[in-house]
Amino acid sequence: MDHTNVHRAVQDWGTSARRRRIVVAYLQRNPSLVVGAILLLLLALIALGGQFFIGYRDAAPLSNPPSRPPGGDYLLGTDKFGRDLLAVLVYGTYLTGKVGLLAGALGVLTGAVLGFLAGFFRGRVDLVISLVTDVLLTVPPLLVLVVIATNIPGKLDTNQMAIIISLLAWRQPTRQIRAQALIMREAGYVKTARLGGTSKLGIVFKELMPNLIPYLMASFVLAVATAMLASVGLEALGLGPQNEPTLGMTIYWVMLEGAFTTGLWWWWSTPLIALITLFVGLYLVSAGLDELANPRTRRRGA
Repeated sequence: MDHTNVHRAVQDWGTSARRRRIVVAYLQRNPSLVVGAILLLLLALIALGGQFFIGYRDAAPLSNPPSRPPGGDYLLGTDKFGRDLLAVLVYGTYLTGKVGLLAGALGVLTGAVLGFLAGFFRGRVDLVISLVTDVLLTVPPLLVLVVIATNIPGKLDTNQMAIIISLLAWRQPTRQIRAQALIMREAGYVKTARLGGTSKLGIVFKELMPNLIPYLMASFVLAVATAMLASVGLEALGLGPQNEPTLGMTIYWVMLEGAFTTGLWWWWSTPLIALITLFVGLYLVSAGLDELANPRTRRRGA
């Protein structure tokens, strides 16, 4: 065997082993990230894996006997409209997660582009982007989203819901990423790339963005949580997709039909527990990634 290939294989194995030790050590001193990831993984398994065993039709009205308590053929019971709450949990978690992921991705992507442009190019570009961002940050987001949602013709679906929420989801990422870009544009490797003849856009996409991946990950998780909270808020007001069993719309029907006072505890507890688990998981993952994204907050290993 070629000695060069042997040496390269040993070197690669050592590098990968070192990376694994670093990852394990990081996870050991950052349990919030591990717990949050487990909670989100559990919900993902329910939302995605459950679809192989439970049909979407069971989450539709009049598909089952109404107001059945948990047990027997209905593990989580049924609501007043005859929807199997296990099916509502499966498809409601999936649809709510879909809205959050789409809106969060659109918001962070837009915010990253605008933030990089403002922070790196400065001048009039920075002035315009910063002015628009600061003005919109003073506007109550829920009020704007309510006005937009109520003026959309026809019935909303989850894709339209995600687009509506993403219209304001870029504001905070833009400000935060702009601040990071302002710091990084003075870094030594950026100055070296500039002296080497790299174009401004090349510096943004080749130098700045790769070094901000951990920060973008943390921003994305926070944007997803914010988008889900906004979607649940709109749906609880009855402004969501009326024909889709999202967790927020389930809360709306719970309040509209008085499930809290009529003894149907399994109706309101199912979406409530799912939402609590979802937001706790997102918070823990966001807190865990914050240590990775902000070196000044990192705890030293024992």
